[in-house]
Amino acid sequence: MADDQRNAIPELADPDRSPEAWKSAPAFPLWQGVPPGGSFAKPVDLTADFAPEMLANWPADFLRWVQTPELRIFRPQRANGAAVLVMPGGGYAFLSIRNEGVDIAQRLNRYGYTAFVLTYRLPNEGWHPRWAVPLMDAQRAMRLIRARATEFGVDPARVAALGFSAGGNLAASLATAFAQRLHDPVDAIDAQDSRPAAVGLIYPVITMRAPATHALSRRMLLGAAPAAELIALRSAENHVDATTPPLFLAHALDDAKVPADNSLMMAAACRAAQRPCELHLLQEGGHGFGIGCEGTPASLWADSFRLWLARNGVA
Repeated sequence: MADDQRNAIPELADPDRSPEAWKSAPAFPLWQGVPPGGSFAKPVDLTADFAPEMLANWPADFLRWVQTPELRIFRPQRANGAAVLVMPGGGYAFLSIRNEGVDIAQRLNRYGYTAFVLTYRLPNEGWHPRWAVPLMDAQRAMRLIRARATEFGVDPARVAALGFSAGGNLAASLATAFAQRLHDPVDAIDAQDSRPAAVGLIYPVITMRAPATHALSRRMLLGAAPAAELIALRSAENHVDATTPPLFLAHALDDAKVPADNSLMMAAACRAAQRPCELHLLQEGGHGFGIGCEGTPASLWADSFRLWLARNGVA
């Protein structure tokens, strides 16, 4: 791609290009000042990962170039006092803030949940170590919600997490590595617990091992040639133990981007560790169905998730 074509790519941080519901949601930065992990650097060459026509006409609801990680809060009309931290996917190259952010938050609001959609840093945008910064933000988001629970009107003991695709990898990492120390504490917020009360994983990337992994997510998170130790570290199925919170998984068997083997291996790890787990496999639905099309099985997972959360004390 020529330099003039690259310069024509719209600035995705421009709030005027975001969905209206996204723009109107109050935003809370995760960190005061520069976050741990260095400084932002906009990637220049993404031609190996995206077609030129997509780069030149990038969707407004596929957010990139995250300089300030933050939470967007979506409040229900009748709050039940519980909260869900939502992590959109996008292969760790962007954040799908509409179908795996706004749409999900609005459905959770219907159930009475206060929804916090996380804009986490993307690892290919200059941060160090790249494999750690999304998890830093997820841990910090849980801590921030709990530290300001009274202000937000939520019970700090009833905060769940929900992730999609690469956001599912992040949610699975949070579920299994919530106690992993990734940076020195920066303030009193970092003294809060970052373990979610329960975690939903929707068509998640679980493993970083081929052939089941999602190639783009692995490359963005770990780099082009990661060491075997790093692959093992960020493969969530390796780290399920007695402290892992209850897990809910939903995956379509015809998912051509992230094989359903990811959810199957996470469910198997939960069974081996004797941890609570519920797995929903759909005959069809593909990848990235978000809240699902009405009248299809993919549209039913959210109701099942709501019932499951209630059974696990998050309602």
